[in-house]
Amino acid sequence: MLGALAKKLFGSSNDRRVKGYQPRVAAINALEKELSTLSDEALQARTEEFKQQIAAGKKLDDILVPAFATVREAAKRVLGQRPYDVQLIGGMVLHEGAIAEMKTGEGKTLVATLPTYLNALEGKGVHVVTVNDYLARRDAEWMAKLYNFLGLSVGIIVHGLDDEERQRAYACDITYGTNNEFGFDYLRDNMKYDTAQMSQRGHHFAIVDEVDSILVDEARTPLIISGPLDDKSDLYVAIDKVVPGLVAGDYDVDEKQRAVSLTEIGNEHIEELLREAGILTEGDLYDAHNVTLVHHVNQALRAHTLFTRDKDYIVRNDEVVIIDEFTGRMMPGRRYSEGLHQALEAKENVTVQPENATLASITFQNYFRLYKKLAGMTGTAATEADEFFQIYKLEVVEIPTNVPVARKDEDDEVYRTFEEKVRGVIREIQAAQENGQPVLVGTTSIERSELIAEMLEKAGYKLLDFTDPTALEPIYKAAREGKTTKAFAVLNARFHEQEAYIVAQAGVPGAITIATNMAGRGTDIQLGGNADMRIKHDLAGMEEGPERDAKAAAIRAEVAEFKQRVLAAGGLYIVGTERHESRRIDNQLRGRAGRQGDPGRSKFFLSLQDDLMRIFGSDRMDGMLTKLGLKEDEAIVHPWINKAVEKAQGKVEARNFDIRKNILKYDDVMNDQRKVVFEQRRDFMKQASVRETIDDMRHGVVEDVVARHIPEEAYPEQWDTAGLKQEVLQYLNLDLPVEDWAKEEGIADSEIRERIRKLADEDYAGRIERNTEEVMTYVEKQVLLQSLDHLWREHLVTLDHLRQVIGWRGLAQRDPLQEYKQEAFELFDGLIGQLRQQVTGHLSRVEVRFEQPEDQQAPQLAQDGAGSGFGSAGDYGGSGVQFAAIDADTEVLDRNPADPATWGKVGRNEPCPCGSGKKFKHCHGQFA
Repeated sequence: MLGALAKKLFGSSNDRRVKGYQPRVAAINALEKELSTLSDEALQARTEEFKQQIAAGKKLDDILVPAFATVREAAKRVLGQRPYDVQLIGGMVLHEGAIAEMKTGEGKTLVATLPTYLNALEGKGVHVVTVNDYLARRDAEWMAKLYNFLGLSVGIIVHGLDDEERQRAYACDITYGTNNEFGFDYLRDNMKYDTAQMSQRGHHFAIVDEVDSILVDEARTPLIISGPLDDKSDLYVAIDKVVPGLVAGDYDVDEKQRAVSLTEIGNEHIEELLREAGILTEGDLYDAHNVTLVHHVNQALRAHTLFTRDKDYIVRNDEVVIIDEFTGRMMPGRRYSEGLHQALEAKENVTVQPENATLASITFQNYFRLYKKLAGMTGTAATEADEFFQIYKLEVVEIPTNVPVARKDEDDEVYRTFEEKVRGVIREIQAAQENGQPVLVGTTSIERSELIAEMLEKAGYKLLDFTDPTALEPIYKAAREGKTTKAFAVLNARFHEQEAYIVAQAGVPGAITIATNMAGRGTDIQLGGNADMRIKHDLAGMEEGPERDAKAAAIRAEVAEFKQRVLAAGGLYIVGTERHESRRIDNQLRGRAGRQGDPGRSKFFLSLQDDLMRIFGSDRMDGMLTKLGLKEDEAIVHPWINKAVEKAQGKVEARNFDIRKNILKYDDVMNDQRKVVFEQRRDFMKQASVRETIDDMRHGVVEDVVARHIPEEAYPEQWDTAGLKQEVLQYLNLDLPVEDWAKEEGIADSEIRERIRKLADEDYAGRIERNTEEVMTYVEKQVLLQSLDHLWREHLVTLDHLRQVIGWRGLAQRDPLQEYKQEAFELFDGLIGQLRQQVTGHLSRVEVRFEQPEDQQAPQLAQDGAGSGFGSAGDYGGSGVQFAAIDADTEVLDRNPADPATWGKVGRNEPCPCGSGKKFKHCHGQFA
């Protein structure tokens, strides 16, 4: 009560914050007259003046007012657009590192230019992040005119660029790109072997467009760079044929948690089916040697019960392409992990691609937290304000609209069955279209879109084919005559290519557009249609001249006339066919109507059979409605139902937040280790020589080896001299008379340690002298970096497996997260020890051959069966030097894979010389 009274008297905290920006807005407006008198050259010269002021010690806040005023004046001249006062406020919010919530149609793309320009003056690079390649290109090309006019460079990062193009784009003052590309470039940079090959130059300031989609919706799935494993496609196909034989009682499906598990009866049934198919040949399904079968069965079961074609994915060009559940967009190149994607490919009878192993990964949360300053903008962020603050320390500021919103949001209509609801939707569309009102029909999946389209076609409507350039002509023709035509357009992942044009013309009188989610479309629905896009489309290929100008003027006049007709009909009508599990997605759909003060209305149609109502709604509601005498095709409408639905949505949002928070807690453990590894890696790359590190590692190996085999205060007869001799040979490539040393009178472990260390140093010094200082400096760095990469990848796989099973510790009343932290730390400690051993072992065997390469080709780094097993080849200078990893006794080139007698000493973890591809210890080494 008191809170409401205080809010009425003093305004909310958001209102007070927005009010606090007004003095600077007034100061910017005061400069407008002065700047408008400057020549283009004088206006452009201000950029250099600002840079000099920053170099002299001024803070960005000190020059915010003149910088924003400069951008506003440049936007008027170059783009023909003048940022409104509320857009200036939005720009200040972004500059402060917060989220600006601005309604659809308020010009967020232009708002971003203000803080982007200001922060780019520091010369450290500003990243503007968008949700897809189309928007990255469009925004960069559109706003580059403004930035280039003011003397700043603009780059674009999209899929398919090579390293050189990426380096050029990141070197620009401002770089546009998608969240995926920025994240993957960070991971790729930390897999490079030379700082000169890296693309990104740091993480200074980022502005994230559609920040809720990127930092919340997509944050459930980490970015993963992977490499192929063994091909098991036949097994996926075989198991896929077996799984449909299961019946309802064989498994339990939990739709809330998106999980499925076999029952006890189901386990027996699947074992029987697998035996009949010849897949389970011995033992039970849960025997240790059949553990991979359990994994494959579980993934096939998930594919068949939890994933629906045209909702979760589509099949296109012999591929299963994931559909983003929040935007309805295809995500080519993205694959489900842990064999789920392969199970879907087997289910849909397309080519099954090999499974992949993780080479590098990071969550979006941890990637975007790398930035020193982060900001975002969207039309819908308030419902997730707690998450933004808890995870990213980002505050949400609601920016008032330039003109008050005139849209009318009506109460939901709830039907008993899905069929009744669809009929109600069709009736509503017909009534609105006959009135000349454009209708945007929002669905939650492609499947639902196509169902509505099918029902409209049955009602006599025609689906427009946008591969035909004249597809919209019948609608324009009818609108000119004051009529409407029975035609409609569908916007979903299948028609991704034409989406901008479809959205742009969705405001034509009587137009019907069915859309699968509307987040991040990047194109506003303008009442009457979009004149600029229509001119570009209709007059494509027409030469500039009086005739083209006349046709363009006619189109503009017609669009203006259409707009008046739509305004008279009540503006754009939003028809939601289902509530999404997130309120933000519903708000994004609603926000398409009523832009810039236009009239509009919205209404959602629900049924008790909708997923949200069925899973989270009350089971008693159906019985209650029947008792109340609700007849067929009759709907119940009441504000209480809206509140009940929003309560259910709130539950789902809270559950999803918990999932993301839980993922992040575990990833934070890995992230701490990732930071250490990546920072150490960069340090190694920057150093001219890593000799000091190599020496420390060798000395560390000596300490470890001696400590393992000579216990403290033990008598010489208690020493494990045989084991010590073996490990010294393995890691230091030295055959030392350790047994003889142990027999010497009064010998101590410290003396043994000192002797081994001295001899190892002398041996390595001789190796440097033989191979030359310059060559060994290069080899040392390569071996160190590649060994670190190899072990880090193995470590990621181990952590992934640990994470999958650590939850069972909860049954023993132990906190799985604490257990995971402890074990992950121990594994990381082990990784450091393994790194010392592996690097020392490889470098103690390396020898160099000086040869003139045949046919004058570039020299290559020769690797062999006894070498490190690194996959990348390289060369040193152009001097004809070749590196080969050599055993102490036998040259690699002399080895005969069929004759073990020629192999000499082979390291336990090295690839077996027989060519099997297995490690020596798992192949011929296990018999040694």
